[in-house]
Amino acid sequence: MKADKLSNIIKPLLESLIAIIIGVVIGAVVLKVSGYSPVEAYVALVKGAVGSIYGWSMTLSSATPIILTGLTFAISARTGIFNIGAEGTVYFGAIAAIVFTNMFANPVLGLIGGIIAGILWALPAALLKVYRGVHEVISTIMLNWIAFYTALYLVLGPLANPNDPNKTLEVPTSARLPLLMKGSELSLAFIIAIVAAIITYYILWHTVLGFELRASGYNERAAQYGGINPKRAIIWSFVIGGIMSGLAGATEVMGRPPSYAISQGMANIYGYGFDGIGVSLVGRNHPIGIIFSGIFFGALKAGATYMQIDAGVPLEMVKVVQGIIVVAVAVPGLWDLVKKVVRR
Repeated sequence: MKADKLSNIIKPLLESLIAIIIGVVIGAVVLKVSGYSPVEAYVALVKGAVGSIYGWSMTLSSATPIILTGLTFAISARTGIFNIGAEGTVYFGAIAAIVFTNMFANPVLGLIGGIIAGILWALPAALLKVYRGVHEVISTIMLNWIAFYTALYLVLGPLANPNDPNKTLEVPTSARLPLLMKGSELSLAFIIAIVAAIITYYILWHTVLGFELRASGYNERAAQYGGINPKRAIIWSFVIGGIMSGLAGATEVMGRPPSYAISQGMANIYGYGFDGIGVSLVGRNHPIGIIFSGIFFGALKAGATYMQIDAGVPLEMVKVVQGIIVVAVAVPGLWDLVKKVVRR
């Protein structure tokens, strides 16, 4: 039994390690063919991401929102759902945090505002799935676009900063999350993300609700035969996922200097929901694995700037190399997900 448990841990780790090596090698080939030095580029990447305390702080701050959105996808995947609606939920979590902190000037109420917004925005897709049979991929894609343009209207209109046209109203100083390291972007938000991952692990593997979610994900009919209500499991999956994504948006504006606001084009909150899918797949849809995969993704983001400055690799090429590494690393997790869907 112990040997089986050990194998279940070591096997995915080895698969992920091999995938990382393959991704790095393919990325090196692309860099070489394009006329850049792979050694210089990767040395700059590592140096920028983990070569100093400041580099580590940037890596961990970049990892914070995608750990939370990765949890959103992981919970749904464990329930047999393909929820890709975290992107839109992040927008409303950030907006709610801006509104609540400007109303109450309190960080706790700002986080609660983000959570409430996350739940409210996640529920329509859950209800459409349970009561009307609308596939969650269709509904969440449509809701993401509705969220984008609604949020953009709010950012450019009612929440626009009269003193700075480049961003929304700022989170008041008294409602900002404290920095863990002076002069960096690493704040209490990272601790919140880690605690959220541990709580998610506890819920999934040590509570009745978690058992119901996972049982519904393995086989909906068998779960129903065992007295579990799959519809209830789906709704809870979306609710918990909404909490995580709402927190991602709220912590991003409350804990990320220097702006403590949403930029005019929402560039500082855009893409975290989609990045979370990759983070979850690399972490094998396991909350603890997601912590490490989130830090890996954060390192890629933090080191990208140094690849441009130190190695002279243009941003477009940096994105290509990052994409190659991410796709290679996500393949084992994606294959696991496909096998689970086929088995159902």
